[in-house]
Amino acid sequence: MRRLSIALSVASAAIAATVSLAAAQQPATQVGVLECRGGPNIGMIVGSVTNLGCVFRAQGRPDDLYTARITKVGVDLGITTETALSWAVFAPTVQFGPGDLSGNYAGVGASATVIAGVGSNALIGGSQNSFALQPLSVQGQTGLSVAGGVQSLELRPGRF
Repeated sequence: MRRLSIALSVASAAIAATVSLAAAQQPATQVGVLECRGGPNIGMIVGSVTNLGCVFRAQGRPDDLYTARITKVGVDLGITTETALSWAVFAPTVQFGPGDLSGNYAGVGASATVIAGVGSNALIGGSQNSFALQPLSVQGQTGLSVAGGVQSLELRPGRF
C-alpha cells in the first residue's frame, strides 16, 4: 500500500508539472465555459469512472454539447449521488468550431464529500493539447466520498 501511495504521489507531481509547463508555454485566451453534470458514482478504492453530460458556452456562439468520461486513478472511496463541474476554457486562438474541444485531457485532482462536498481539477488536452480547462468554480457533489490522484477526461461531441 505504501508503494502504491508513493507511486501515485510521484505520478501526480509529474502530471502537475507537465500541466503547468504546457499551460505556461502556450499563450491562451479564455474562450468560454464548459459545464458538466452527472449522476451517481461509486469509488472503487483505486479508481473510478464517471460519465457526464456537458455544454460548452461561449459568447456569440450556439451551445456545443459533449459527453464526458472522467477516469480517476488513485484513492477514490465512497458514493456520490450527483456531480457538477465548471471549467473556464482557454485556447491559443478564438478560431475553432463545434466539437473542437473533443479529445483527451489529463491532470490531477482532489475532492472530499460528506453530504455536500467540493473538489478541484485543472486539465490540459483536446486537439494537439491546445486547450486548458481551469476550474471556474469548485466541483460540487453530494454523497460521502474522498478522492485524490491522477485523472483523465475524455470529451466527445454528443447529447445528454
